Amino acid sequence: MKDQPLIPGEQDLSLMVDLYELAMAQAYWHAGMDRDAVFSLFFRKLPDHRNFVLACGQQHLARVIESLRFSDDHIKRLEELDQFSSGFLDWLRDFRFSGTVRAVPEGTPVFPQEPLLEVCAPVAEAQILESLVMNYVHLESTLASKAVRLVHAADGRPVVDFGMRRMHGLDSAWRGVRAYRLAGLAGTSNVLAGGDFGLPIKGTMAHSFIQACEDEMKAFRLYAELYPGTILLVDTYDTRTAVGNIIRWMKENPDVDIGGIRLDSGDLGEEARDCRAMLDEAGFKDIKVMASGGLDEYEIQELVASGAPIDGFGVGTAIGAAKDSPAIELAFKLTAYDGEPRMKKSTGKTSWPCPKQVFRRYDDTGRMAGDIITLEEETAEGDPLLKPLMENGALVEGAIAPLEDQVEHARRAFGSLPDRIQSLEEPDEPYPVSFSDRLTEAQKQTLSRIERIQEENRKK
Repeated sequence: MKDQPLIPGEQDLSLMVDLYELAMAQAYWHAGMDRDAVFSLFFRKLPDHRNFVLACGQQHLARVIESLRFSDDHIKRLEELDQFSSGFLDWLRDFRFSGTVRAVPEGTPVFPQEPLLEVCAPVAEAQILESLVMNYVHLESTLASKAVRLVHAADGRPVVDFGMRRMHGLDSAWRGVRAYRLAGLAGTSNVLAGGDFGLPIKGTMAHSFIQACEDEMKAFRLYAELYPGTILLVDTYDTRTAVGNIIRWMKENPDVDIGGIRLDSGDLGEEARDCRAMLDEAGFKDIKVMASGGLDEYEIQELVASGAPIDGFGVGTAIGAAKDSPAIELAFKLTAYDGEPRMKKSTGKTSWPCPKQVFRRYDDTGRMAGDIITLEEETAEGDPLLKPLMENGALVEGAIAPLEDQVEHARRAFGSLPDRIQSLEEPDEPYPVSFSDRLTEAQKQTLSRIERIQEENRKK
């Protein structure tokens, strides 16, 4: 048995599919079904504790799709499954995505039933993409939707990602940082991802360093000497004692450069007030008080509302695992084949047929006032959200904005949400999303056709 890879390589992403996608692709190929199909990515209902989803991940996905290939090694591994014909495997050898992708811009708030993206391509090509489409957009949208709530709760105070250690895999830890930057975080402790995505890399110290030195002040002196402007972790033994010792040390040594202290346990509001008072009384008003320790957006909001003198927050598990709402029930459903509408008609999961567009209206103050989902070719009041991302299998030039522009788009988009939708609490009135008359009629006619076919089959 050959050595197992530590992580999947980019060159192997073509096999990051569920088997049934390849099985269906072979069935399409075998039946000569090579017409264009449209698949739509959406969710039927909002995740728990979310008033919207911040779309993220479309950019990474498009780049993966553009480069997707089946190598000789991939074909050999598929041969070993003894499920695929040589003709179909030859088709895979020549695989190149040739279709189009339309998507909402990164950082756009979206709501139930609204397509985040749509893929139009020969049906087997589009079907093979299903798991990659869902995984890329799901992970980054889940994490961005959590992160933007933390930023909102902090009310202008910086929030830093400390979540890598408890994230679900290295891929999540890396891709998550891009989602965090999009959502407005101020920094990350993740050295690789911070550098790759231009998010400032931040870090302080852990209790283990102080424990290893045992003498707390020895640890502080060593760190301050090595890292001027550092933030010292003060709760390893006794917070007030540590802060008092730091104050005496700084008074005796005016050249010592300490940027702040970090609180990681206890009643953070009370601890912050006591430490702030001690520092201010001693004349050290410029030293920041940072807080971490199992924080989520609700605790941050409570600390901010209480007036706790905390200058910034570090968040770990709550952001890395999005533990209050770790999943979005995304679906990637066929909506048209060979120009004809297609839809699902199962209980509780009836879908909407046809390629679509979403138009977003704004009120006189610039706040979002409501969306309407239409047929792709329709026009309606408001701004169309789905934009060309790929055409003829290649990225559209200029379709992917620089990351800093995407961050600004996300900031503006969140700011345009009604206050009740920005809130951490569930709104009394959800954001209004409606369907055009023509789309509603298309669904009605498609349902009638499905029922007619079912009835004919029952009579056979």
